[in-house]
Amino acid sequence: MAALIALLIGSLLVAAGVYDMARLLTPAESRWPPLARLRGRRAALEEAEQWLVGLRLHGRIDAATYRTRMHSLADGRRTPRGERHG
Repeated sequence: MAALIALLIGSLLVAAGVYDMARLLTPAESRWPPLARLRGRRAALEEAEQWLVGLRLHGRIDAATYRTRMHSLADGRRTPRGERHG
């Protein structure tokens, strides 16, 4: 019984390690922020701002990219879908 529990815990640790490595090796920003089309342009800009803050807090983008993209938001422009940083 103890061997079964140890095997289960070990396999969970290995699975967590593989998942973490896969997240580190895959490109940043695997999905895009919500478009918020129904709430208008201002709401879409606010959603994009919150999205950028989340990316920065989780280390998915660097400080220079964060500043550049926030400056674009301040000018009323969202990052186009084809442009990816990371």
